[in-house]
Amino acid sequence: MNSRPDQPLRLGTRRSKLAMSQSGHVAEAVRAVTGRPVELVEITTYGDVSRENLAQIGGTGVFVTALRDALARGEVDFAVHSLKDLPTTQPDELVIAAMPEREDPRDALVARDGLTFEQLPDGARVGTGSPRRMAQLNAYAKSLGKSIECVAIRGNVDTRIQFVRDGELDAVVLAAAGLNRIGRGDEATDLLSVDNVLPAPGQGALAVECLASDTELVAALGRLDDPYTRAAVTAERALLAALEAGCSAPVGALADGQTVNEMRLRGVVGTLDGSTLVQLSTTGPVPQSYDEAMALGRELADEMLAKGAAGLMGERSL
Repeated sequence: MNSRPDQPLRLGTRRSKLAMSQSGHVAEAVRAVTGRPVELVEITTYGDVSRENLAQIGGTGVFVTALRDALARGEVDFAVHSLKDLPTTQPDELVIAAMPEREDPRDALVARDGLTFEQLPDGARVGTGSPRRMAQLNAYAKSLGKSIECVAIRGNVDTRIQFVRDGELDAVVLAAAGLNRIGRGDEATDLLSVDNVLPAPGQGALAVECLASDTELVAALGRLDDPYTRAAVTAERALLAALEAGCSAPVGALADGQTVNEMRLRGVVGTLDGSTLVQLSTTGPVPQSYDEAMALGRELADEMLAKGAAGLMGERSL
């Protein structure tokens, strides 16, 4: 890190309204801890320009590669990612220097006429591009004695909500964290309980990444790190990695606190139609190290695989 106090730090970010908002929050925090100006460098990723279904173009990594390439070329000093977009394998030359305190990890429903999920009519058209959400939403609807039609959609928050406003869909499902970060949390008509719909591993959390060799910057950014968030999402991502799945697979996971000293990790894998889900959980002490968090995730993944999760993942044809 160039230590000149007047030299701006360059933060690489995607161009979307949500990415710019969350990167702006991180920039403010970095300014506060370093006393350095921070400028946002907008970078277009493949996931931003492709109109294909995320599952078809690879899902995990499509919003990340261009930012990491810019880091490697020295065009930016650090980058901010939505943690759920990161592949579970970390390049040796890069380090996640900080995971700030997590936002609400839940999924949010934005429905016509202020409806909650339980109030949606039978056969309601619900928009989401996520196989994870499709599997669990279909299962949730079945538990209520009705069915829904999941419609694959892409686009930013405005585009997705407009499908509801225009009457093309009865509802869309989005990450609550994203709505909150752009000041539109009040547009959610229902926050889906994690007892019914588990989020994507890492949902609601951010990753602040830089070159591992820039030890001065690693230390400075590390002041933004929230140890509990890091422990929780590390366990979730260890589960995901052990299940050998990316975000195109219907896998949900959440680690949260039962008490001050305990952490409960929940995982789910299912078929897209929601007819079969493997759901398990494990509870243990809050991990105090990377290895302990990884072990928590792998333990639950092993149990899920033993219960047939691998077979369900093999049936996830899209």
